[in-house]
Amino acid sequence: MVYQLGFLSPPTLQRLVVIAVTAIAVLTIVWIRRTQTHDNGDHGHSGLQLQDRFILGVPWGTILTIVFVSLVYLFLQDGLTHWRRPITIPFRAWSYFYPLGMLTAAFTHNGPGHLLGNLFGTLAVAPLAEYAWGHFPHARRAQSSSYSSIRMNPYARVLAVPCTAVIVGLIGTVFGLGPVIGFSGVVFAFVGFAVIIYPLGTALALIGADAIGVFITAVQSPTLTAGGRSAYLSPWWADIAIQGHALGLLMGVLLGLVVIRSRQLDEQSRPRALRLWVGVVLVGIQQSLWAVYWYRGGDTYVLYRAVGVALVIILAVVVTIAVMTNLNTRIHAGTNTNTDTGPPVSRDNKSENHGLNGKWRVATGVLLITTAALAGPAIPYNLYTTDNESLPGDTVVVRDYKLTYAEGVENGLVSAFNLTAFGETTTVTTSGVIIQSADRGIWTTAVSTGRLAFAGQSTVSLGGPGWRTPVHISRTGWTAGGNGTAYRVNASIGNAPTTNGDADKTTKQLRSQTVLYLSDPVTAAPQLANKTVTIVPKKTTYELRVNASNRTKTAPLPPTNTSVTISGLQFERKSKIIYVSYEQTRIALFEAETYN
Repeated sequence: MVYQLGFLSPPTLQRLVVIAVTAIAVLTIVWIRRTQTHDNGDHGHSGLQLQDRFILGVPWGTILTIVFVSLVYLFLQDGLTHWRRPITIPFRAWSYFYPLGMLTAAFTHNGPGHLLGNLFGTLAVAPLAEYAWGHFPHARRAQSSSYSSIRMNPYARVLAVPCTAVIVGLIGTVFGLGPVIGFSGVVFAFVGFAVIIYPLGTALALIGADAIGVFITAVQSPTLTAGGRSAYLSPWWADIAIQGHALGLLMGVLLGLVVIRSRQLDEQSRPRALRLWVGVVLVGIQQSLWAVYWYRGGDTYVLYRAVGVALVIILAVVVTIAVMTNLNTRIHAGTNTNTDTGPPVSRDNKSENHGLNGKWRVATGVLLITTAALAGPAIPYNLYTTDNESLPGDTVVVRDYKLTYAEGVENGLVSAFNLTAFGETTTVTTSGVIIQSADRGIWTTAVSTGRLAFAGQSTVSLGGPGWRTPVHISRTGWTAGGNGTAYRVNASIGNAPTTNGDADKTTKQLRSQTVLYLSDPVTAAPQLANKTVTIVPKKTTYELRVNASNRTKTAPLPPTNTSVTISGLQFERKSKIIYVSYEQTRIALFEAETYN
C-alpha cells in the first residue's frame, strides 16, 4: 500500500528531501570537524582565520561584485520583467566608436543561464582571491590601531575588489576580440589571481561551483521526463569567448604576481612548482580554455582541440616559471613579510639578487608579451564600424535599427579585415536575420537560416537603456519532397501574430507584417500529362504555376478544403497537403513545412 501526503505534491516533497539531506550532511561534517578541533585543542581556528582576513569573516567585496552584476541584468537589461529574454544587442562591445557597448559589455549577459553561470563562478573563486588580498594588511593584533592610509583601511580594501573587477572588465572589453558580452573575463581574472596562490584549491572551488549549480537545478526541477526529440544545436564551444577568457586569466595572474611581489609568503603557503603547474592545467581544461575554434561562415565552426590543449599546457608552464621565479627572488631578497608598510629589511648577496631580479623581469616580460599578443589583434578589429550601406531586401526599421533577412551575403562583421591563414579566411558569408545600426556600429546575424528553418519563428529584442521593442520573425513554406522548399520570411513589430500553424496566413495578418524574403520557386518532381507544377512564394499568398508545351498558367493557392483547376489539373488543398488530380490519378504534390 502506498501512502501519500495530501498536502505535498511529489516535486515539493523531493525538494524538501534534497534540501534536508544536504543540510543534515553539512551539519554532520561541521560537527565532526568541531569534534576533531576540540580534541586537538584548536578552538575556533578557522573562524579566527576568516576574521583575520575579512571584516566579520565575510568576503564583502565578492558580495558587492555579485550584487552589482545582478542589478545590471535586472534593470539595465530589463531582466526584471523579461527574465529569460533580456536586452542584449545594444550592450555588446561592437566597436570603439560605440561607448555604451564598451562600457556595459563586461557586466551584461545573454540570459539567465549565462548570468547564473558567471555568478556561481564568481562566488566560487572571488572569495579565494579576496582572501589572498585581505581586508586587513597585517595580523589581527594590529587591527585595533588607526589606519594611516587608504591602502591600510579595511573598508577601502573591500571596495578595491569590485572596483578592480570593473577595471578588469573594461580592459577586457577594450582588448576583447569581437562583440563580446558577459562577466566571464572578470571571473577568469579572479581565477588567475587565485590559482597562483591556491592552485588546487582554485580547481576544487570551480568544481564546487558546478556542484552548486547541480544542487540548484535539483531543487528547481526535481524530476525530468525526457525522450528522443529533434533539436537545433550549435556547438557549445562556439559560444565561448576564448580570447577574452584567456586574456582575463592572464590579467588575474599579473595582478596576483603584483600582490606576491609586495609580500613574502610563508613556507607553508608558498605553492610548489608541480602543484602550481597542475593547478593551472586543471583549471584551463576544466574551464575549456582549450576550445580554440574558427568561424567558417553560416553555421559552420572548426574546433582545434589538439592545438588548444597544447596552448593550455604551454600557458601553465609560462605562469609557473613566472610565479616560481618571483618567489625565489623574494626568498633570496630577504624582504619583510609585512611589506604593506615598509621596504625590505635586508639585502644580502646583491649580485645574486640582481640575477634573480633579471630572471623575474624576463618571466614577467614573457607573461606581458603573451597578454599583449592576445590583446593586440582586437585593436584593429574594434576600430572597424559599420556604415549606412543599405541591407538587401525589405527592412523593418525600429529607431536606429534596421532588420532584414538575407541569404549568402558577406558577413559585414567578420569581414572587416580580409585575412587568410592555415586554410581559413575572414571573408565568410552568412544567412539569416540581419540587424544593422549605423549609429551603434552594429552588424550581426541575430537568427541563422538553419535555426529559423528548424523553429519556424523567433523574437529579436531591439532596444537600449529604458526601452525595448520586440520584433517577431516567422517563416512559412511548402516542401516539394526532395526538391526543396519554397518559403517566405515575415516580420512584425511587437507581439507575435496569432496563427494556427498553417502555411497560409490570412490577408489581415499579412497586412500587419513586413515580408522580408521570398525564396526561389520549387518544382515538384512528379509530372501529370507531361506538365510540371511549381509553387511560387508571393508577398500575400503562394502561387501555383503549371508549365506545359512552353505555355504557363498560374493561379493563387486555394484556401483549405477548396480546389482550383489549372490547365486541366485539379489542385485540392486538404489541411497541410496539396493534392493534384488528373483523370483517375491523384498524388500528393506539396506539403506544408513543419517546425519544432
